[in-house]
Amino acid sequence: MRTLPPGATIGILGGGQLGRMLASAAAELGYRTHVLAPDRESVAAQTASSLTRADYHNRIVLADFAAQCDVVTYEFENIAVEPVEWLAEKVPVHPSPASLRVAQERIAEKSFVAGLGGRPAAFAAVGSRAELDAAIAEVGTPAVLKTTRMGYDGKGQARLRSPADADAAWEAIGGPAVLEAFVTFAHEFSIVLVRGADGAMVSYPPPWNVHEDGILARSTLPAPAEVAAQWTEAAALTGRIAETLGHVGVLTCEYFATADGPVFNEMAPRVHNSGHWTIEGAVTSQFENHIRAICGLPLGDTGLTAPGIEMENLIGDAWERWSEVLAEPGAHLHLYGKREARPGRKMGHVTRIRR
Repeated sequence: MRTLPPGATIGILGGGQLGRMLASAAAELGYRTHVLAPDRESVAAQTASSLTRADYHNRIVLADFAAQCDVVTYEFENIAVEPVEWLAEKVPVHPSPASLRVAQERIAEKSFVAGLGGRPAAFAAVGSRAELDAAIAEVGTPAVLKTTRMGYDGKGQARLRSPADADAAWEAIGGPAVLEAFVTFAHEFSIVLVRGADGAMVSYPPPWNVHEDGILARSTLPAPAEVAAQWTEAAALTGRIAETLGHVGVLTCEYFATADGPVFNEMAPRVHNSGHWTIEGAVTSQFENHIRAICGLPLGDTGLTAPGIEMENLIGDAWERWSEVLAEPGAHLHLYGKREARPGRKMGHVTRIRR
């Protein structure tokens, strides 16, 4: 992979807040960014150099987009893989479509990780109501039935406290789906890892993640001792995933800290909400390191800038506390420029640095 000098253009598939922060990081390194997204409102376009508003499947648009970009990346994994594969034949795409294909289908993802020696929760594929009964007999309850694709922030999930909940879960989710056993855990945490095209890898200290209503509410460092004790094993597995996929850029894997070691939950082939704290809390942010990786630059230092760090998501109307946050010593406010606050919608985040 050749090194892209400042002035080159980075294409970003997706118009959300992750693309917004990627574009800001790219600009600081002297790169231009071109966002391609179908959204009527693209907050990434507010910080990018240019925007094309169009469907990802329009080959004429894709050809023009590829011709204007020196490298392409994506900010979310729920994009159809076919347009990304088509783009990869015209222009370098990082992470590769292989990472996207594995990450966006839960059964493939869990099977892939298990094959690398990882430890996902017990799971079974469910394609019909009868198969759900068979899965319950195999996995047990309590459990959660999830769609195999397109689920995020608690969407596309139904809990089963006992087999009596099967009808309601199947009506809510249907198939194809996967039934996952509940995991008894002390804490949730994530490994945010970056891999360069030369195979070099760095990772950040793991944050302790707290979810509310299926949505990440806070990420805190340093993490509790139970997480710190499992950091090395989880980081090693994340590294094997990245190496096997030939992944270039940020790869985030979420884990449960259990009595038996880290249990793999899911992976995201991109910058991640649980890594937002790195903007102020690490020497090099996850966004800058992603840009460095996909442009062939040396990876940056992932060390902490302070002994204590907390990132809080501003969800729904919580963003209206912006003036209070600005008055807090050590608080760094990030608002995403979204026009409408809805329940469950991430409107921004605040990172608090404790020195």
